[in-house]
Amino acid sequence: MKCPGQDTQYWNENAIFETACPECNHPIEFFKDDSTRRCANCKKKIVNPKMDFGCASYCQFAEECLGSLPEEFVGSREDLLKDRVAMEMKRYFGTDFKRMGHAAKVAYYAEKIGKSEKANLAVVMCTAYLHDIGIKNAEEKHNSSAPKYQELEGPPVAREILNKLKAKEKLTNEVCDIIGHHHNPGENESLNFKCLYDADMIANMVECDKKNNVDNDEFSKKLDRILLTASGKKLAKQVLMD
Repeated sequence: MKCPGQDTQYWNENAIFETACPECNHPIEFFKDDSTRRCANCKKKIVNPKMDFGCASYCQFAEECLGSLPEEFVGSREDLLKDRVAMEMKRYFGTDFKRMGHAAKVAYYAEKIGKSEKANLAVVMCTAYLHDIGIKNAEEKHNSSAPKYQELEGPPVAREILNKLKAKEKLTNEVCDIIGHHHNPGENESLNFKCLYDADMIANMVECDKKNNVDNDEFSKKLDRILLTASGKKLAKQVLMD
């Protein structure tokens, strides 16, 4: 079956449109399924400003359908992967709404921190959704949800999910590496690790009301000690102290 979005019988009057070249302002006509067109005036290759690559984030036939994706959208394709990962995480946990809720909360904070720190959001968000994915097997195999068992059991499950979604090997390896020690930061951790670590710490503190009746100055100093990014520290103070 041909993708309906690319089948001309489903097109409407907006399927062919004209836009100005961002380089020289010369008009360029685009069909909705054109990934790029070359400006007849300045000869620059221009990306279709209205093309939606959402399905290409997870479809294994994306390149056959759309052709080679322009470089400008490669990063977007990886970033959109997070939505599929979130769905797989929910499917894996089934009715364990507590774990799903925690993962969603960590992802929410991770996105804020990652954007501010200019981290790789594809890695940060996929790790956020999957960071505790090993807890189910940890409880079944070891009768414990202790961090060491989560970190032991998490990477194989995360790798299976990411492989299923055709994630790039480099991204998969980094996500699994972070999951495998996400409770235990080393001296030279990557920015992506630090963003995930801070987001998880903030979510955990929110869930158990860690501030309690601690003096604001003392609590602020504690956050500065335990969190790893400037954005994480700022967000934690907004969330936990305001």
